[in-house]
Amino acid sequence: MDMKLELVAVPVTDVDRAKEFYVERVGFNADHDHTVSDEIRFVQLTPPGSACSIAIGKGLTQIVPGGLDNLQLVIADAEAVRAELVGRGVEVSEVEEQPWGRFVHFSDPDGNRWALQELPAWSSGAGGTGSSDGASGESAPG
Repeated sequence: MDMKLELVAVPVTDVDRAKEFYVERVGFNADHDHTVSDEIRFVQLTPPGSACSIAIGKGLTQIVPGGLDNLQLVIADAEAVRAELVGRGVEVSEVEEQPWGRFVHFSDPDGNRWALQELPAWSSGAGGTGSSDGASGESAPG
């Protein structure tokens, strides 16, 4: 049975500010922006190349704005993505090296935290074999 994650609600206090941040600064695509009623506004945004989108808006979730602390995106090159985000005015961490990948982190204006992971070469998700090539001496978490 297949199950595909399609949409994650991200709680924000100011929908327009959050939309501007995700689209203009981080580079997400703006898919939909619909005001259904005075109580409901639905904005769908998709990271480039992703099959899963986020929803920000009004009346979508009861999660407290800033309450998500580890949304994760997979990227091809941590240094390049970090440089792109810095150039767009996003406060982003230095590249963090871990045996399971290279990471950069940022938060949206409400404090929802994101991790961007460059997968290691041995990761099958990065096009590798799923096992260590011996270069780093590390093996895939199992």
